[in-house]
Amino acid sequence: MGTAERREAPEDGAATGGTALREPEARDRGPSANGHMTAAGDVRAAERPASAARSARPAARVAYRPLWVEEPARRRRMPDPVRTAAVRAVLIISVTLIQAMIAFLCTMAGSWLAFPMVISSVVSTVLATWAALDVWVTRQVWNQRNGVVSTPSSTAHSLRRERRRVRRQARIAARGQERIRRQSGAGRLSHS
Repeated sequence: MGTAERREAPEDGAATGGTALREPEARDRGPSANGHMTAAGDVRAAERPASAARSARPAARVAYRPLWVEEPARRRRMPDPVRTAAVRAVLIISVTLIQAMIAFLCTMAGSWLAFPMVISSVVSTVLATWAALDVWVTRQVWNQRNGVVSTPSSTAHSLRRERRRVRRQARIAARGQERIRRQSGAGRLSHS
């Protein structure tokens, strides 16, 4: 049942609604003396008698909730080139903000490092602006090439039309080759 397995209560044999998580490092499992599955390396649980194992358990089983509930995504995942540009932009912008903060603190402290940090902050601001624009441009280019923008002038329409034409020509050529093969095979003599 995936990462969780249902276990039966040993007292009454009825299945409980609780789930227990499996140990990720336990690959080789086998039945123990009390009938429950144990990891190959868990010698203590296998050597314990069944009565001792029952007395060690609490009287009432607690129903475990799953660690997380999967929900469908509200928005589709970003395309790979756009996501790469966005990650790059976030990293550059965060470095720029850190540099600006250090430049401000160095200026307030009267440190010699203030001037180089201000210059590097200005350069980083230009780079951060470029990175943010790169995300926007990459997104627009991806939309145009992959047909998300459905306008008659979209490049995706002409690309799709071109691919269709190439596939059609390949099919026609394959049919012609098959026809030639059949015709040449029919005219052969069996003894030659």
